[in-house]
Amino acid sequence: MSLHPQAKALLEMLQAREALPMEQQTVSEARAAYAKMCTLLNKRQETHKVEERKIEGFQNEISVRIYTPSEEKPLPALVYFHGGGWVIGDLETHDALCRSLANEAECIVVSVDYSLSPESKFPVAARDAYLAVKWTADHAEELGIEKSSLAVGGDSAGGNLAAVVCYLANQRKGPSISYQMLFYPSTGYAKTPSSDMYGEGYHLTKSTMKWFQEQYLNHPDDTKSPLASPMLIPEAETRLLPPAYIMTAEYDPLRDGGKMYAEKLKNASIEATYVCYPGMIHGFLTMSEALDDCSRAIKEAAQSLKAHFTEKAASSK
Repeated sequence: MSLHPQAKALLEMLQAREALPMEQQTVSEARAAYAKMCTLLNKRQETHKVEERKIEGFQNEISVRIYTPSEEKPLPALVYFHGGGWVIGDLETHDALCRSLANEAECIVVSVDYSLSPESKFPVAARDAYLAVKWTADHAEELGIEKSSLAVGGDSAGGNLAAVVCYLANQRKGPSISYQMLFYPSTGYAKTPSSDMYGEGYHLTKSTMKWFQEQYLNHPDDTKSPLASPMLIPEAETRLLPPAYIMTAEYDPLRDGGKMYAEKLKNASIEATYVCYPGMIHGFLTMSEALDDCSRAIKEAAQSLKAHFTEKAASSK
């Protein structure tokens, strides 16, 4: 379909407000601008309980924010990694999304404030992400989590980290991850038709993606590592990955990368649900005040996650 009228209006509003493209700003300016945009565009729900903890990361201590939707125990859990090109974004920018996921999927959500670049270059964010999942599994009883029902998820760069964590967990023989939920994930650095078609004028641009890559990676050769490019996970390892729910947006340069990753999983006989939201743009799940499809898409993804947890609980009886 054509670009959704609400997405078109939002793009026009964002373009009118933006003084400089992100890649022409300092890192601190880009982070502040993104945080301001997320505050403006996110509609936040109440949830039963929210608490923060400090845990050991790969290099430094990192924060996690734990969303508990009810007093019921134990609950399944989703460890979530925010988007932002590994450079911008934090617990606050994705607070509304994590609250919605916790409420809709009826699961605990552990949101991870992994180390950002350029202060912490590749692969620190990936190592932080793995350690956060391990910490969640190790503290499952204390947190009221059903350890056998542990999923990972993330959007954009966070989707990349979620996919990478599944690979690392297999390599390190744990923790056990039962599901991966990836929203418009960055799965590799190769050009695709969608990156050419939608790399200008649709919120996420080629130049911004190049800037993110330069901040995150140490050297162009890093793109050849499965820890940066999940599309490069070896076939034998792919067959060991958990089932997936992968959502993309039609007018997103990352669309084809997400679709290709879903196909990679399916070709390895891994159950993978692929959904492409028509007329939507990159990052639309954190734009609930402007885009009606945001809430619908979150509910759809959460129902998929909830159904997985329900099926897993039934099979374990």
